[in-house]
Amino acid sequence: MPPRLFDDDDVRARLDARTAVQAVRTAILARHEGTAQAPPRARADLGGGHLVFTAGHLRAQELFGFRAYDTLVGAEQLVAVWSARGGELLTVVHGAELGARRTGAIGAVAVDVAAGPGPVRVGIVGAGTQAWTQLWALRAVREVEEVVVAARRLERAEAFARRATHELGVRASATGRAESAVRGRDVVIVATNSTVPVLDADWISPGTHVTTLGPKTVSRHEVPAALADRASTILTDSPSQAARYPEPHVFDTGRMVDLGAVLAGAAAARTAPDQITVFCSVGLAGTEVALAAALVHGS
Repeated sequence: MPPRLFDDDDVRARLDARTAVQAVRTAILARHEGTAQAPPRARADLGGGHLVFTAGHLRAQELFGFRAYDTLVGAEQLVAVWSARGGELLTVVHGAELGARRTGAIGAVAVDVAAGPGPVRVGIVGAGTQAWTQLWALRAVREVEEVVVAARRLERAEAFARRATHELGVRASATGRAESAVRGRDVVIVATNSTVPVLDADWISPGTHVTTLGPKTVSRHEVPAALADRASTILTDSPSQAARYPEPHVFDTGRMVDLGAVLAGAAAARTAPDQITVFCSVGLAGTEVALAAALVHGS
């Protein structure tokens, strides 16, 4: 049987948030339990940019594969999945949508274990694809009472808010000030390309969970280093990947708690309602393999 081929339109039509969250949750837990291999990403220097590979082997599901993307020209991404039993190529997914939804689903898993219980008020800084897929996936684990989104260009935040209301059915509003978006929120999502902090640590209210997606090294970071001083727990989906950045992470990687350990009950993310938790998303290898496999099984 030839491999199944999927593009961005197929991903949007076939991959729902609940399926995506369950797939990555299973993969994250499997890596912690030792039934999945997810080595840090590898980079091939192409001169002026890299071809980057993440690979994973999900032994319980008898699947392995890789994701490839570039930092050279922003080319179309590729995910390929093989059967570990027979060796046949099962599926190839091309485009950017699977990777973004994978990241959104990982963020939702972090919210589920680290945010306070019940419905959440969400603040988002950034109005791009990564911000959108975080909100898309979050609704699979929490009822969203309201969303306030901030962006440097107010018109982008307004367009995001309209889309959230129309497509996701959530009450959403826009602001041009990050402080207005993040103060008094249960969940804050920071999804920007900024190399300097877009918020102050003291804007984050007690009890808030923060997810950061953008630049996070010592010289380029979208959230301030001081946020670590206010956080009771700093989570990441891949401690080994966080420690392998070409430049050191803005937060002390020795403090970071493995999201898989929290899922397994071996570590706690939150022990008191007023604690601040932070999730540093780095993109655990193998989770894109799990999502691509979910496309095959659901079609």
